[in-house]
Amino acid sequence: MNAFPASEFLIFVIFWLFAGATVGGALFAVFTKWIIRSVCGLATASVGLAGMFYYLNSPFLAMIQILIYIGAVCITIVFAIMLAEPDEPVDAPGMHSVPWNIGAGIVAAAIFWGVARLGVTGDWQTPAVRVSDGSVEMIGVALLTTHSLALEVVALILLVSILGALAIARKGRHIE
Repeated sequence: MNAFPASEFLIFVIFWLFAGATVGGALFAVFTKWIIRSVCGLATASVGLAGMFYYLNSPFLAMIQILIYIGAVCITIVFAIMLAEPDEPVDAPGMHSVPWNIGAGIVAAAIFWGVARLGVTGDWQTPAVRVSDGSVEMIGVALLTTHSLALEVVALILLVSILGALAIARKGRHIE
């Protein structure tokens, strides 16, 4: 008898792919020198996090994650990069000392290990009933009825990111 059915194995693999994309994208965003690569890491981490939200039966949060962080924040940062002057990266003095890096790495690893252990060994309840099927129609109805305030907040965040991009674009590439 098979102790681990194929459907549970597929769910297990998909979960770890989303978790790997989230952690890998975040590490890539933090440890790269180039800002455009950091934006790509942020986008990858956001896609992984959106997948985790969808995996946890929350398609609304998954859509908002993609809309806000990839559709607004990452695109605004890319616009700002395109409009900024190309400069060489400047190293901050005293920030690259080995003891601080090792200490930060140990703290981050301990936090990650604790959260991962809680996620794997925790006594999580399964949802009693699937609230929605995650279709576009159900998301649209939820956005315009029960989550209308959240939709307005999302619209304000998008407006602020567009105004920020316009403020950067107004100065142009040449500062006088």
